[in-house]
Amino acid sequence: MVDQNPYSMGESNFIHDEEIRLDTIKARFRNVMKRHAELTERLSRDSDKMVFDRLQKEFEAALASQTQEIYLEGEDWNDGLLATIRERVHMEADRKATSGDSNMELDSPLLEKITYRVGSKVICCLEGARIGIQYETSFAGEPCELYHCVLESKSFLEKMTVLEHTIPFFLPIREAENDLLSSNAMKFIDHVGELLQAYVDRREQVRVMKELYENQIGDLYHSLPYHMIEFVLEDFESTRITISLKYADLVSVLPTRVRVMAWPLHSSKKGLAPGPMSRKGNGALPNHLIPTCLSYAEDALRIFSLPEAFAEIVLNLPPALQQIFSS
Repeated sequence: MVDQNPYSMGESNFIHDEEIRLDTIKARFRNVMKRHAELTERLSRDSDKMVFDRLQKEFEAALASQTQEIYLEGEDWNDGLLATIRERVHMEADRKATSGDSNMELDSPLLEKITYRVGSKVICCLEGARIGIQYETSFAGEPCELYHCVLESKSFLEKMTVLEHTIPFFLPIREAENDLLSSNAMKFIDHVGELLQAYVDRREQVRVMKELYENQIGDLYHSLPYHMIEFVLEDFESTRITISLKYADLVSVLPTRVRVMAWPLHSSKKGLAPGPMSRKGNGALPNHLIPTCLSYAEDALRIFSLPEAFAEIVLNLPPALQQIFSS
C-alpha cells in the first residue's frame, strides 16, 4: 500500500537526526565539564588556600585588636570617609617608621584601631599602609564564604591598587580595578561586593535546586560564575524539557534571557507503549512532535529564584503538556 503522506519519511528522518545531534552535543558537554572540573581543581590548589588562610588570620588579628567598630549606613559611607581611612593607615605607617614613637600620646586618636562595617563589608586598617576589605556573603539568611581584598598605595596622594585578594579568578576584579579604583575607590569596593554576592546567590540557587529535585533533573551545565546555566528535565509524558538561562551581567541574580523548550520523544526510544506520541495509522508523525516553547515556564524563571521557579514549572507541566498534545 502506498504511503498517503510523502513527507512522513522526511519528518521521521529529521526527528531522528535531531536526537542524534542532541546526544552528540551532550557527549561533548560531558567532556567539557570533565575538563572544567580538572581546571578548577588545578586553579584552586594549595597556594590559593595559603593566601586565604594568611589573610584570614591577619583580618582576625585586626578585628581582635580594634578599639572601636563603627557601623555605617546610607550617606555615612562616602568618599570622604574612605579618604580618612587612607590618611589613617598612612599616618600609622609613618609613625611606626619614625624614631619618635615614644613621644606619641597614648590616648592619641592615631593609636585608635577602628574598623568600619558597611552592610556585609568590614573595612579595617592593616599593617604597612594597607586597607583591608572583608566581604561576607550569604544565601537565604545563612552565611556563606568570606572573601578578602587588600588595597595599598605608596602615599596618600597616589592611587590605590589591589595588592592581593581571595576573590575567585573568574570574577573580573582586575577589570573593575582598571575601570573604577583610580577614579572612585568607594564604587570599586561596593561593586566587588555585588559581584561576589550575586555569584554566591546564583551558585546556591543551583545547589538548592539540585538537592531538592535531583531525581527530576538530567544533564546540568553551567559556566564558572554561573551566568550561563542549562539543564534538562526528562520523563514528563515522554517529553524532554530543555532550559537555558543567561544573565545580563555578573551582578544579576535573575536571568534576562530564558528559553524553555518541550521536545517530544519517540515512544520507541523511551521504551513506552504506543500512545498519543506514536505514529498515525498512515505512518506520518503527529504535528505535536515539533518542539514547543513553554512561555509560562520562562515567565516563572524571570520572576522567581531557581528552586521556586522549578517548583512552579513542575506543578504546571502536566496540564501544559496535555494542552500542547491535545491541540
